Amino acid sequence: MRITERGEKGFTLIELLIVVAILGVLAAVVIPNVGRFIGRGEKEAWETELSNIQTAVISMMVDNGLRTLPDPVDGTTYTATDNMSQFPDRSTIDSGRKLRDPNGNIYSDHFDKDGFILYQHDITGDASTNATVNYVAMEQTKGTYIVNSSGTVYQVTTGYE
Repeated sequence: MRITERGEKGFTLIELLIVVAILGVLAAVVIPNVGRFIGRGEKEAWETELSNIQTAVISMMVDNGLRTLPDPVDGTTYTATDNMSQFPDRSTIDSGRKLRDPNGNIYSDHFDKDGFILYQHDITGDASTNATVNYVAMEQTKGTYIVNSSGTVYQVTTGYE
């Protein structure tokens, strides 16, 4: 071994190899666990989003006094979407308009939006209030959804494919 002279600093080769070996062991343990946590988080995220959409549909149906969602007038079925301003139904109802709001007021033709929707839904027929309600926090969702006439929501895609 060589004796270090004054002002010489540094690590020996053995010290550097030990540090690299320790880092390698830590990486081998940590990296697989991080991947597992990311996968679990994504699954929980899409399950939560589905639950939130289902709760929003139920709330919208209760607020509007609906036992079932009306079928689209044109005879088509509901289509899957990630846009909550078109979900569950953006189609026309009864010649283009809903008949009455939950308070029994007749919707005014110039204010009523077509269908029953979860985002920016016109809750009352009073055009002077311009009252809309959001049953969901954001207009776009990560996944795509479809609903049947009884209000049961199905997730077509999760958005994490």
